[in-house]
Amino acid sequence: MPLLLTWQQVREYLLSDGLRIAVIVIAALVADWALHRVVPPLIRAGVRKGLADKTPEEVEQRTHTLARLFTGSGRAVLALTALLLVLPLVGINIAPLLAGAGVAGLALGIAAQSLVRDVINGFFILLENQYSKGDVVRIAGVTGLVEDVGLRRTILRDMDGTVHFIPHAEVRVVSNLTKEFSRVNIDVVISYKEDLERVFRIIDRVGQELATDPRFQGMIISPPRALRVEELAPSGVVIKVLGETEPMKQWEVAGELRRRLKEAFHAAGIEVPHS
Repeated sequence: MPLLLTWQQVREYLLSDGLRIAVIVIAALVADWALHRVVPPLIRAGVRKGLADKTPEEVEQRTHTLARLFTGSGRAVLALTALLLVLPLVGINIAPLLAGAGVAGLALGIAAQSLVRDVINGFFILLENQYSKGDVVRIAGVTGLVEDVGLRRTILRDMDGTVHFIPHAEVRVVSNLTKEFSRVNIDVVISYKEDLERVFRIIDRVGQELATDPRFQGMIISPPRALRVEELAPSGVVIKVLGETEPMKQWEVAGELRRRLKEAFHAAGIEVPHS
């Protein structure tokens, strides 16, 4: 026999539970609207402060990724909360649903542990700005140029051109080779018979000339110089040479420095051991 409701019953329902449902839905929609209006500007301001040296495109990419994470998570929480509040008002007992959801959630959580670790690690990598697109990093035993960073994985391209997709759950230690500045770090080996003070002066002079060369001036922060005697090796005396460059310029500067040192040693008659 069909269930017939009188107008009085409908009116009472609309003025009681129906009104509560409308309030819950409107509140959830307003909260979602506020979430999408407030969170992105706050994240953008924080990202700009933390990435002051990055391009507008990189800032926008980081902002979009973090904003999508926060707003997406917030929307899911709002929708679930509103649903749990509305169901009892339409006569559905949510106790069995909560029990079933708990069991299903446990099974899903066990199956998706790796994915959850990927996302959590990715969140902190992005939040802490450990590295970003365009950096050269060493993670999970792979060194390469970062081509893309998402919440779940990082894409690296190594020196051979091979592309590596690394899940963030595999990232334990991050070594960023190009954050803020890079360093020229080379060892120069000379014969035991050479005058160390003279060799130090030649190295410092070559480093200073390199730093004032218009081709390399914009790449070098501090000129390469002879720092110390690093080792007394069987083949000769090892001198540590250090200098600071702009990010990712250390290899180009180091290559030119080696070329100029070879020419300077040859002109000065400095003997460089063959092995």
